[in-house]
Amino acid sequence: MALMDAKEYDPRPAQRRNRIIAAVVVVVIVVAAYLYLTRYDTEKKVINSFFHALEQKDFETAYGIYQGDPDWKQHPQKYPNYTINQFKLDWGPSGEYGPISSHQVDCALAPPKKDFVSPSGVVVVVTINNRAEPRSMWVETKSKSITDSPVKVLCRGQQ
Repeated sequence: MALMDAKEYDPRPAQRRNRIIAAVVVVVIVVAAYLYLTRYDTEKKVINSFFHALEQKDFETAYGIYQGDPDWKQHPQKYPNYTINQFKLDWGPSGEYGPISSHQVDCALAPPKKDFVSPSGVVVVVTINNRAEPRSMWVETKSKSITDSPVKVLCRGQQ
């Protein structure tokens, strides 16, 4: 084989490789964006379920969601610090919000780093009964139990 007998350059393999690399990069960016935008969806669903139960006046289900324990009736002694009766006083018709008829999850955020060394939950901001003042609720990441947020957080655009 002489020097002048070399094969002619075929650009198709290089083009195919470049297209595959570009497609992989686009897929990685799309997946990363999706995961970023949906990172707190589980906590938002917990808050939605909680308020839907309250709107239906199903306080026992709401209490189970609040405690992160749907089988709380099997062991109510496990929750002596916040009983179902106290829960009904706080979240029932005589509570701060009166009868809860509507809610809207405004946003979910990681707590400010300055307030926590390693946060174990997410702050979900919810507007209850169309009030002007939203409420910050804390959802534990592992147990999915709910409490009042130790920090007040506002979503972008809220004042």
